[in-house]
Amino acid sequence: MQAVSTFKEEAMVRGLSSRSRNATKTGRKQWTDDGGWQSPPSESRTEPRSFPHDVKEACWQQAEVVKGRDPSRWRRDALGNLVFRKLVACRGCLCYNFDHVVPYSQGGKSVLENCQVLQTAANSAKGARTNVSETELMQKSVYCRLANRDMDMMELSAYGDVHRESTLSKGGGRTSLNV
Repeated sequence: MQAVSTFKEEAMVRGLSSRSRNATKTGRKQWTDDGGWQSPPSESRTEPRSFPHDVKEACWQQAEVVKGRDPSRWRRDALGNLVFRKLVACRGCLCYNFDHVVPYSQGGKSVLENCQVLQTAANSAKGARTNVSETELMQKSVYCRLANRDMDMMELSAYGDVHRESTLSKGGGRTSLNV
């Protein structure tokens, strides 16, 4: 018996159809005999799937600021939903993800120009689609209305203090409250 097997023999051992074997060779998704799509191996793309830390930071800085709040802690996502910095990649009305505008699965790169802050629920509803209307995403968003007191409690719980942007303080800078 031969010690070195060919790609085709390995694929047959794994039970892949000829269409799947060809998809794996070419790096394109192909329809398989069992009625599903076969993705190419992940090593076919050299770009990272997740956004690098510096891109996430720059994306956060580009998101809309919440008036009267510390911009390092509070922002609005691409749809205008309120999001809290400490609640990344969780499920809830203040939670968010860094979303690929053009999905990674469709060739979108993990760069700042393709990054947006998006509430987790809206991001899940968007999935790998590009033709989703803003209205549909707004309907899938989790509505969350917080009073200033509620936001203070969130900050106090997460950071141990409360920061507000105040136009009343000298120079319009940040004021810190230890509640």
